[in-house]
Formats: sequence, C-alpha cells, structure tokens
Amino acid sequence: MLSRRRFLLTSALAAGAGAVPTGFAAEKKWPDAVDDLRDWGAVRRQFDLDPRYIHLSLFFMASHPRPVREAIESYRQQLEANPLETIERLVFGGPEDYIPTKVCNAIASYIGGSADDIALTQNTTTGLAVIYQGLPLKPGDEILTTTHDHFVHHEAIRLAAERSGATWRKVPLFDAYGAISTEELVERLRKAIRPETRVVGVTWVHSSSGLKLPIRRMADALEVVNRGRAPERRVFFAVDGVHGLGVEEPDIVAMGMDAFSAGTHKWIFGPRGTGFVWARPEVWSVMRPIMPSTSSAELFFAWASERPPEPPARATWFSPGGFQAFEHYWAVPEAFELHQAIGPRRITERIHELNAQMREGLAKMPHVILYTPRSKELSAGMVCFDVNGMTSQQVVWRLVERHRILATTTPYAVPYARVAFGIQNTPEEVETTLAAIRAMA
Repeated sequence: MLSRRRFLLTSALAAGAGAVPTGFAAEKKWPDAVDDLRDWGAVRRQFDLDPRYIHLSLFFMASHPRPVREAIESYRQQLEANPLETIERLVFGGPEDYIPTKVCNAIASYIGGSADDIALTQNTTTGLAVIYQGLPLKPGDEILTTTHDHFVHHEAIRLAAERSGATWRKVPLFDAYGAISTEELVERLRKAIRPETRVVGVTWVHSSSGLKLPIRRMADALEVVNRGRAPERRVFFAVDGVHGLGVEEPDIVAMGMDAFSAGTHKWIFGPRGTGFVWARPEVWSVMRPIMPSTSSAELFFAWASERPPEPPARATWFSPGGFQAFEHYWAVPEAFELHQAIGPRRITERIHELNAQMREGLAKMPHVILYTPRSKELSAGMVCFDVNGMTSQQVVWRLVERHRILATTTPYAVPYARVAFGIQNTPEEVETTLAAIRAMA
C-alpha cells in the first residue's frame, strides 16, 4: 500500500505539466474601476515605492506590485497556519491543485510555446548553470560567447568548460559604442564560429551598456550555419534574456534561440528568488540534469523501481528539487497576469518612450558621453553614460544626495552610470533627471 504522501506525490507528478489547475489559489484583488490599469498613475500605485525618491534602479530588484504582494501574503499565512496540509495539497496534491503546473502555464502564456518546455529555477544565474552544465559537451568542443556579457554568464560557461573538457572563447561584437549596427553585430558573431564551436551564448540586453542584440537575426545566421552541419554537430544558441523579458514584446519562443534563461524578479515584477529556463524539447532531450528534481513523475517512478529514468530527458527533470520559498514560487502567475492586464505592447511602448526621452536629452549635453544606442532597434530599458570629469560612482552619489534619484553603476571592469525608466516612472521624472545631470557640467 502506498503511503498518503507517496500517493499524493505520484498523483501530482503523473498529472504532468499539461493540465491547467482550476482549484485552490490565492485570492486575487485586482484593481477596480478607481485603479484602471489604462492609466499609468494607477499602474504606479500598484507599487509601495518610497515617494521621496525617483526610482531608476528597479531592474536590479523589482518592488512587488500589489497583486504579487497579496498572493505571497495569502500563501504565507496558509503555510504559517498549516504547513503540512498546505504543501501536501499544492505541491503533492492532485492535478486540480498542483501549483508548479499553474506557474509554467502562466509563463508559457506570456512567452509562447508549451509549458512542458519550461524548467523552474531561482534566478537567471541558476538557469544559465542548468543550460551550460546540461549541454552534451566534451573535449574538442567550444563555447563561443562575447566580451560584453555579465560575470555570471562567463562563470557559467567557464565552469561548464572545465567540467566537460571543452574550451571557451570571447569575441567583441563591435569596436566603439558610437558605431554599432545590426549588420555588424550579426556578421561578427557569424564569422567567429569555428568548426569546433558547439554553443553560442549571448545576452539579449547588455546591462553593461543598454545595447539590445538582434536575437532573431542572430538565430537566422546560426540556422544557416547549422544547415551545413550534421545534427550531432549543430550549434546550440543560448540566451540570457533577463533584461529583455518584461521590456520587449514577449514573443520569446519565436525569436529562434535554443535555450533561454531569465529571472522573474526584475522587469516582470515577479516574486524575489524565482526564474525559469525555456528550451526546445529536442534540446532538453540531449541535456543532462545537474541536480535532483522532484517535478517529474518519470524520475520518481524510476527511483521507486530501481531503474534508470526512461529517456528522453524533458524540462521537468531540470527544475531544482527540494523545499523552496513556496509562497514566492506560487505567486509567480500574478506577475505575468498583471503584465497581461496592463498590456505587453503598451508596456514596451511606454518603456521605450521614457528611455528614448532620456537618451535624446543626454545626447544634447556636451559634457555627457552616451553609450546606449539611440535607436529603438538596439536599445531597451536602460541608459548608460558618463559625465566628463566625474567617475560613474560620483555621478550616482550626486544624483541621490542632491536630488533623491536612485541610479546605479554597471558592475563591469569599466563601469558607467546607469538609469532605467520603467512603467513606474513618468516623463516628468525623466526631465528631473536630465536637469540634475545637466547641472553637473
């Protein structure tokens, strides 16, 4: 006889990621007619931001909007009152209550594709490790990346190369910020590919400069490369997408990459400590899990039967197992639903309008060096710059000490001052920030 816990676990896992749960969930308290989300002021009121400051660093760590806060609190109260029954119902319960399915469906409804192809992680960093450590690399293979990526992306690649015996190489995609073109970005990446290259890893939006890469064009170029290769030697295309997700229109799956990693606690305003990896099913099938997962029926049944898991591998094999910050994971759908309620296209247009206003204002200042491209095609939600005669840290200090403007510096070998205008900001805040920088001349 199965124990109650084992019965609940096997029932939940057997449900798979395809069924949409219709049972228990946190109570939603969406804005009413007074807080119409067509009004940007109403959107701003969803966040408990300190009104004494202009917040231009919310891409670093988002403030939870009201629906997410209330979902987290609702789940937290249930866990505090009865942790055993709450977890057994929502994690080990039947398909009508199984929360991981609900989370994957919410993500898939936003990015496109199937919920079956999504693994849940804690952040972008964990997701990059899942991808690079999981790919079938061996001595003689190469991972190609760029000089512009973040430390954790390069570290994920370095650690995977050391463990697999593969090599890795970084190449620049441009020589100067003032002369970046889509054609050059794509062509430089294509020309850097060698016969031994098995993986190309890039970042959609560079947090070092605000540059947005033409991912679809790069995927098309890699498709041409792969036509001339045997299937077992194809080049995988991996993307760190955290600073594009929630800024650009959300047709992620249609962009053509093989694997995509992002946290949800930045531009999506999701619960802190949550993220995901999406990959094509044929990519998951050749990958190797790097840690135990409790999200797959096949893994559990194989263990219970003392046999190896039946291939192919699938996304659920790669979601890190064990107990998590459940109240945060369970509230992820509310973040995606809020984006859908506001309108992804409206969000994209708003963010681009505000940051274009900032770029154009900075470009007119002779004492400012603007690094972020001014075109919409090559920029997103960040603006990076320097002020002559000041370090980037001095610029950030001046903004907060004299004007209560919260900016950041880019955490790279050569740091720049950085601001980012999201849907919580206003055109008036852009002008206030420009005036503060103008006064630094």
